[in-house]
Amino acid sequence: MRILAGALAVVVLVGLAGCGFTPLYAQPGVTPALAGVQITAPEGRTGYLLREQLEEQLSYSASAAPTYRMALQLAEERYPRGVRIDNVATRYEYVLTTYYVLTSAASGAEVKRGQVRIQLTYDSADQPYASIAAQQEAQERAADQAARRIQVELAAWLAAGARS
Repeated sequence: MRILAGALAVVVLVGLAGCGFTPLYAQPGVTPALAGVQITAPEGRTGYLLREQLEEQLSYSASAAPTYRMALQLAEERYPRGVRIDNVATRYEYVLTTYYVLTSAASGAEVKRGQVRIQLTYDSADQPYASIAAQQEAQERAADQAARRIQVELAAWLAAGARS
């Protein structure tokens, strides 16, 4: 069984090498360009969380001059779901829509524009503190997911050679 698994792994690796597969971050300049994105987020808890997540995901370095500047706009919505017989929601759907504009730091010209929409649900408890904690945890998860999606979009864009 071990020999079969080893042979299968070799065949898969040789197949990937033969098809021209190249990891996204193997493209020259992708990682340094991502680290050079300076982020401006709106005020508020979700803006702060998203900026922190993006800076971590992109490995932003404040010590170097930025290559790009990213301006973010957020739209948050909360919908009651799972309404009990006494018309109290036991579950909420949280939707975070993030709009971003990437501009060149050198010229100030817009080089990329995008939108990321994250939907998730969370339980709402009868206790006020537990309900607030659940909502805040949903904001944290949404900010993390939005940052990851923006990171992938930017990395794919940079790997394709679309630079300012």
